[in-house]
Amino acid sequence: MNRDPIRPITDEDVATYAADGVVCLRQLVDMEWLAYLRDAVEADLAAPGALHNDITRDGSGSFRSDTFVWANIPSFRKFMTDSPAPQATAAIMGSDKVNLLFDQILSKEPATSTETMWHHDATYWPVLGDQICTMWLALDPVTAANGAVEYVKGSHRWGQRFKAKAFVGDGRYKEDLPEVPDIGAERDKHNIVHFELEPGDCVIHHGLLVHGALGNGTPDRRRRGYVSRWCGDDVTYYPRPDIQRMLYDPDIAPGGPIDCRLFPVLWPRPGNLGDPLPPV
Repeated sequence: MNRDPIRPITDEDVATYAADGVVCLRQLVDMEWLAYLRDAVEADLAAPGALHNDITRDGSGSFRSDTFVWANIPSFRKFMTDSPAPQATAAIMGSDKVNLLFDQILSKEPATSTETMWHHDATYWPVLGDQICTMWLALDPVTAANGAVEYVKGSHRWGQRFKAKAFVGDGRYKEDLPEVPDIGAERDKHNIVHFELEPGDCVIHHGLLVHGALGNGTPDRRRRGYVSRWCGDDVTYYPRPDIQRMLYDPDIAPGGPIDCRLFPVLWPRPGNLGDPLPPV
């Protein structure tokens, strides 16, 4: 299993991420990691953790999510500490160190009509800063037909934070922010891109980049992604009521650094995560 990226992170990669808010890195991990992660994903789907959600909205197919899966399936901790992920995200963001905010699986099964609504990530989370990103690692081939994520290039520099919207449709998020624009109704106004991915490819996008995805329209192709959320040097703790639930309260002062057991520093590379506290 490779500990470093198979190919170097280039200045062009960094510049693309800075300008567009998204960059695709081909073959970040080797086949050993892919087999390892697929087994871990199936273990979590069979016995999900406390923060899992079925986000299938119309009964067609199955779209499932689980967060903080490193706390539920020990195999994921090895990926967080021993894979190229923390090194790659630090390089792309230009950060001297990175904290893992949380990891997540997203499994959109064949013939699932549920779309991933247009949104951006950072307003769901108790953190504030520019160096916040998501890595979306493909475990299956990903095309437009089976739900490739679409990104509005440059939207991370609109200077606007949008209201988080619950994927399960229950209106749980209450922050007083404007709604995300209806990108689907104004596609011609935006520069929208998606990436066809092979297993082992990943996309890294900025925490304020607007993105969404169609359903999985294929009859026999899964779309499993292993997703990790990362924070860099400038990120501070920004708790608010009625935002996404973390595994437990990290007991950090608002405005302070996020370094703690729940949000561990994983680059420069430390030892292992140790045993997490139980969910609350």
